[in-house]
Amino acid sequence: VQLQASGGGLVQAGGSLRLSCAASGRTFRSYVMGWFRQDAGKEREFVIAMSSAWSGSSTYVADSVKGRFTISRDNAKNTVYLQMNSLRPEDTAVYYCAAGYESSRQPYRTHGYNYWGQGTQVTVSS
Repeated sequence: VQLQASGGGLVQAGGSLRLSCAASGRTFRSYVMGWFRQDAGKEREFVIAMSSAWSGSSTYVADSVKGRFTISRDNAKNTVYLQMNSLRPEDTAVYYCAAGYESSRQPYRTHGYNYWGQGTQVTVSS
């Protein structure tokens, strides 16, 4: 599986952005899809994830973004989206999409994912 993230940019605090992650392959709907972020000098941290279509597309959300970020997936387009609202300067980071197998049962952890996109920069100015 190859993942291509896009949609990052510069936005003022309080603004919104939507990131997209397009996946190759015919088994997209079977993957857990997640978004992580990493700021300079920090560890990569979990943001949000959605289980596979076969598992009911359950969502997992980090407390830091709850109520502001949502995830959705379009299985027909092999694409997962991250809608980010009410952005804050602390949301500034490189955002990565990832795909993993349901069997790993680790949607909150980086090692629960097998495939990673290249990252897209999100910068929120105050």
